[in-house]
Amino acid sequence: MNNQTNQSHKSGFISIIGRPNVGKSTFLNRVIGQKIAIMSDKPQTTRNKIQGVYTKSDSQMIFIDTPGIHKPKHKLGDFMVKTATNALREVDCILFMVNAEEGYGRGDEFIIEKLKGIQTPIFLVINKIDRIHPDQLLQMIEQYKEMVDFKEIVPISALEGNNVDRLLEQIEKYLPEGPQYYPADQVTDHPERFIISEMIREKVLHLTREEIPHSIAVVIDKIERDQGKDMIRVMATIMVERDSQKGIVIGKRGALLKEVGKRSREDIENLLGSKVFLELWVKVQKDWRNKMSNLRDFGFREDDY
Repeated sequence: MNNQTNQSHKSGFISIIGRPNVGKSTFLNRVIGQKIAIMSDKPQTTRNKIQGVYTKSDSQMIFIDTPGIHKPKHKLGDFMVKTATNALREVDCILFMVNAEEGYGRGDEFIIEKLKGIQTPIFLVINKIDRIHPDQLLQMIEQYKEMVDFKEIVPISALEGNNVDRLLEQIEKYLPEGPQYYPADQVTDHPERFIISEMIREKVLHLTREEIPHSIAVVIDKIERDQGKDMIRVMATIMVERDSQKGIVIGKRGALLKEVGKRSREDIENLLGSKVFLELWVKVQKDWRNKMSNLRDFGFREDDY
């Protein structure tokens, strides 16, 4: 902390909320400077709160990335929406992120209803501005301004990095004086097991077709250091709901699973700073998204929120 100076230290918790696929995880990864949140062009990829910690000499921002709010179709969906709305409580600032390309939609209506009556400062963050004409941006700002009393409206491109620094400066103005909650070199409160499972799940999402995304979970069975070699062994199981999905994830002669393993291993080695031997299995657990016992086994715990 900054005990050497007279300047006060500011810190606080910032919730990022928005429809699926507006770029919340891309933004979080941009701010933190390394990959801690899963990124995919398929909606509803973030299932748990992910805290990213951004530390400067005089401030610390703890970001909470939430599942994109959507109308739930099963117990996992209920869990995801509950997680997102709970994240609005007891934070110091809320970033309501919208996709400039898509504009206002029914999903925004649902979120705006949740935001009404909340006393916390709310920012409107319009993401993906690199993909639209400035005139469209002005129209969007006028449209959203009518709906909620936003403290700030900040257009950004999380992917390109445009205006992200300005957004951080604006957030800092609204943070209370407070301690440094995490060490300066810590970027997330999630254990490594969780981040590794997310990295593997991301690769499956990138490499498979539409019927897979929401039907998979990744369970880390074991992480151990091989003392004989300078290597870490990671054993993980990819859970799917149907036999047909198992075939898709494995691929012809195991080709797709091999590619998932290759791409995941590169990310995991960067995370752990060590050579990694990764073993992957695929297992069918029928209808796991509707079974609370499975949801708990796979790390979705309601009492965490």
